[in-house]
Amino acid sequence: MLSTLQDLDLRFVAETADHADAIEDIAAQAFGPGRFTRAAERVRERSPHDPALSLVAILRGEVVGSVRLTRVAIGGSPVLMLGPLAVRPSFKKRGIGRTLLAMAADVAREVGERAIFLVGDRAYYMPLGYKPLPSGSVIMPGPVDEARILGLELAPDAWSGVRGRVEPRR
Repeated sequence: MLSTLQDLDLRFVAETADHADAIEDIAAQAFGPGRFTRAAERVRERSPHDPALSLVAILRGEVVGSVRLTRVAIGGSPVLMLGPLAVRPSFKKRGIGRTLLAMAADVAREVGERAIFLVGDRAYYMPLGYKPLPSGSVIMPGPVDEARILGLELAPDAWSGVRGRVEPRR
């Protein structure tokens, strides 16, 4: 049985249109139909993800994980929204999600982005550098547990003064 990332013959590449069906299938497996009711989905309806900043993990030609980044603004400040991050259930607990997150942050830094936010599980994301954002500082287009809104600085003081509604980036 495969147990670690080193055991896998994985490639991590930028997302292309050819990956769309596999990514949708992985998201359906990971999150089920309830994913369409989430506030983050309202953001993605108005601001599609940027494939140039989004990545997939491929094992022997099969997409086994993906992470997407969406260019948005919070109160006029440009930031990225991360999500969904998903890995096929049979490939979880092998470091694929963590690798995708690290690579996505690197890609974002390389193109000059300053900050990433997400709505997610503190226990998973905080050990990877994400920190809770101040309550009320990020206003999502729908109900959300504010304790799950986390941010990652890609540049010093990137979150300083960032407050407001999540909107499409202009």
